[in-house]
Amino acid sequence: MEEDEETFDDIVVGGGVAGAVCAHQLAKDGREVLLIERGVEPGSKNLSGGVFYCRVMQEVFPDFVEEAPVERRITRNCLSFLNPASFVNVDYWDARLAEPVNAVTVLRAKLDPWLAEQAEEAGATVMPGVKVDGLIREGSRFVGVRAGEDELRARAVVAADGVNSFISRGAGIRAKEPMANLAVGVKSVIGLDEETIRGRFNLTGDEGAAYAVVGDCTEGVAGGGFMYTNRESVSIGIVARLDDLAKKGKSSSDLHDHFLSHPAIAPFLEGGELLEYGCHLVAEGGEKMQHDLVRDGLVVIGDAAGFTLNTGFTVRGMDLAAGSALAAAKAVGRALEAGDCGRTSLERYIEEYKSTFVGKDMSTYAKAPAFLENEEMYGQLGELLADVLHGVYNLDLTPRRHILPTAYGAFKASGLKIRRLARIGYQAVRAL
Repeated sequence: MEEDEETFDDIVVGGGVAGAVCAHQLAKDGREVLLIERGVEPGSKNLSGGVFYCRVMQEVFPDFVEEAPVERRITRNCLSFLNPASFVNVDYWDARLAEPVNAVTVLRAKLDPWLAEQAEEAGATVMPGVKVDGLIREGSRFVGVRAGEDELRARAVVAADGVNSFISRGAGIRAKEPMANLAVGVKSVIGLDEETIRGRFNLTGDEGAAYAVVGDCTEGVAGGGFMYTNRESVSIGIVARLDDLAKKGKSSSDLHDHFLSHPAIAPFLEGGELLEYGCHLVAEGGEKMQHDLVRDGLVVIGDAAGFTLNTGFTVRGMDLAAGSALAAAKAVGRALEAGDCGRTSLERYIEEYKSTFVGKDMSTYAKAPAFLENEEMYGQLGELLADVLHGVYNLDLTPRRHILPTAYGAFKASGLKIRRLARIGYQAVRAL
């Protein structure tokens, strides 16, 4: 590869959380970095936002919560079983989640430009509105990217271009993921005033709530629903695994509409204005999606590498993306310092992320995707919980029974087998 003044130390493709953090770290260390984003500005291609478990960002930007455009600090987490005529919640509020701040809600159209600005202030060149058509290869080595008729060269390239990762797939590095490893997310952002949000979700100040919902929200399709509060809006929608969606002949948009109109959910949104609606692919395969992440001159990070975790309790992506970006920046920085960006040198990236919470959490929850395939999670278990509680609260003038025989009666009526329930419980302990 011929190197001249137009050769960057590193080109990062994708201006999301992973790409911006990686570019920031490399630029902060004095590297010549180009951050390319296909949207007209970073964030314009990202749907609304999410819950960001942000302690990793506080290591990069100590004043992240105070300075970044965050929406609310999540202090209430609700695990919910939604049935056609009932709603069972485990509602957990804890002031300890507010200080130090554990999680915030963000809107990516606001957050991503801020992150790109931090990368630019650190010395990176940010180039929005550019679609990368492919990688430039010389022999076995990747030496830059093609964008239309332009060629941009670098000693190393970082692919942070999302779950589809078209550039690494186009280069034949990563094959198309099987449908079982992917889901489609459909989301709406509903505008409501701050006082209405505080009242409906039992919040004070800038506190926020996040709901993880399973059951009737997806009408039996593997996946779940989510709802979380922004400052002046509520983000709500469903995620449905692609293979099960196709198998059951359901429409993801129909599932989304069914969830929002459910009698237990609709009151949260009443009188709101639809601000945004869209869908996107979500990585659901867990640890088994971390493959083919390094080549000569190339590393793959963030959603492009499948760093997403759905444990049933939490759905995480942005914190893992940031963590993988920090690992990549360390490895690429060392490789540049050594003057060797070959595959062996860049494989330090694998060692780096595996030694942090990113790799360790992906390993801890490696069995979570298989556990969430249990069909009973999406109907029978929620109905069983509701039937037990109905037996407790339905004072119909018949003599009351203790909770154990009440639960046993509901279990017998559910049609579940004791061995099957025990197996699901065993899987839950191992997976979660």
